[in-house]
Amino acid sequence: MWALRAAAAAAWVNGLGFGAYDLFPIRALAAGEPVPVVVSGFPVYGGGPFEGVGVPTTMPLLVTFLVVCVLEVAAGVLLWMRRRSGAVLFVVSAVPGAVFWWGFALPFGWVLAAVGLVLVAWGRPALLPSSST
Repeated sequence: MWALRAAAAAAWVNGLGFGAYDLFPIRALAAGEPVPVVVSGFPVYGGGPFEGVGVPTTMPLLVTFLVVCVLEVAAGVLLWMRRRSGAVLFVVSAVPGAVFWWGFALPFGWVLAAVGLVLVAWGRPALLPSSST
């Protein structure tokens, strides 16, 4: 069961960390401003491989990423409760998450997702059915 709790924590760190940070460029674009630049000099969720292949950072792109982050948080809640649906949601949300981690050049998303996937596989025997009928 500890593996599922650790996988839930990985999902929460990914979802909350990237999701909360996503609110800054969403607010900026909604106000007609450019994507903000962080202390390191890189634009927040801009200037990565997406833009390198001609996909600019837009409101729909950022909102879609925020939805993926919310799904990761929901997967974490369900994993904490040992629900199979949490494991499925974690795996399913990792796929679009991977596209965004690549496109926005976010290296830690990959690491947390990989660790979380291993932990979900390890904790699979402890999963409960998703519905209590």
